[in-house]
Amino acid sequence: MRLLIAMAATIASLATSAAAEPILLRPAQVFDGVDPHPHPGWQVLVEGDRIAAVGPNLTAPAGAKVVDLPGETLTPGLIEGHSHIFLHPYNETKWDDQVLHEPLALRTARAVVHVRKTLMAGFTTERDLGTEGAGYADVGIKQAINQGIIPGPRMLVATKANVARGAYGPKGFEPGVKIPQGAEEVNGPDEMRAAARDQIAVGADVIKIYADYHYLPGEPSRPTLTEEEMAAGVQVAHDAGRIAAAHATTAEGMRRAILAGVDTVEHGYGGTPEVFKLMHDRGTALCPTLGASEAYARYFQGWNGQEPAPESVQENRRSFQMAMRAGVKICMGGDVGVFAHGQNWLEMEAMQHAGMPAPQVMIAATSGNASIFHLADRGQVKPGLLADLVAMPGDPTRDVSAAEHVNFVMKGGEVFRNDVR
Repeated sequence: MRLLIAMAATIASLATSAAAEPILLRPAQVFDGVDPHPHPGWQVLVEGDRIAAVGPNLTAPAGAKVVDLPGETLTPGLIEGHSHIFLHPYNETKWDDQVLHEPLALRTARAVVHVRKTLMAGFTTERDLGTEGAGYADVGIKQAINQGIIPGPRMLVATKANVARGAYGPKGFEPGVKIPQGAEEVNGPDEMRAAARDQIAVGADVIKIYADYHYLPGEPSRPTLTEEEMAAGVQVAHDAGRIAAAHATTAEGMRRAILAGVDTVEHGYGGTPEVFKLMHDRGTALCPTLGASEAYARYFQGWNGQEPAPESVQENRRSFQMAMRAGVKICMGGDVGVFAHGQNWLEMEAMQHAGMPAPQVMIAATSGNASIFHLADRGQVKPGLLADLVAMPGDPTRDVSAAEHVNFVMKGGEVFRNDVR
């Protein structure tokens, strides 16, 4: 027994020493997440799970491992702002069938694969905005990642999300038959408070609210929750130190959500100059999900990616451009799950194509999202912050398509991927 204890202590000591081994990263340049201009010749020293030093001509301490990244731009770990890890692309399986016919175990197995693909694509943090019928299973995925059971990003999870009674889906069955829903139905401020408190109690980091939706298939979206109902959920979230996000695609739904105090508006397709001014004045951020509207157009409108794009895509681009002109804070998040996990960069490319300069896209995907989500420990290449770092060939501040080719991923000082040759 004593021998076993001694062996275990030795192994633990070796593991601690390995974890504490400093690492000096030597890329061609560093994009720090704030300055739109990269820093040629900068290096980054990592000690434990934190960045210890940044700058030119760093000296590797004794025993440090040196990792050369020639021709690479080193950036903060990318932050995905809007995903659904329990969904997969709708051209594979329609949303209704995923919610109603796929067993939870199957959906969870997919989610394990999805978070790994997301991490390997360079996204070291991910905000997941609803399990779409998978209950609280996102909390378990987050715990499995945190415990080192599976690889994945640092997760911010919303669990069930909240919708007005009767205003979500699946639908199309015998009236009166109770059908499992893709979100939690609420009616009135008290039910909203109860739902939000239940979600926080099991581990929600975000309270997701649907400000508008369509009651029946084929109908246009309309406001479905009152400002008072949404404000009740927002207050619970903020009192608990969480953030609140609102799905809103109509001008009125957006207006109510903004006045209710949400931190982010998701989609915002029907925004107007007046609504975006209100967002700017209230400090509400927009997560435009351009990638999702483009995916819908490919799946259901036969779009081949050539211009001119369908009106649904153009509408989203126009609202995004209005938001930028109004000075609204922009979140980078694509509604991943509508399109393939691991291709999160599609949103970044869509943002650049719609008129956001590449450096601003990169800032949105790093320090911008970190600020919007109140994550003070990441989003920049800066001493003292988490050593969540990725590298890619080329210069993403010139063309964000460089993010398609991430080949080095570090999370918390641990290298998960290094394909640099």
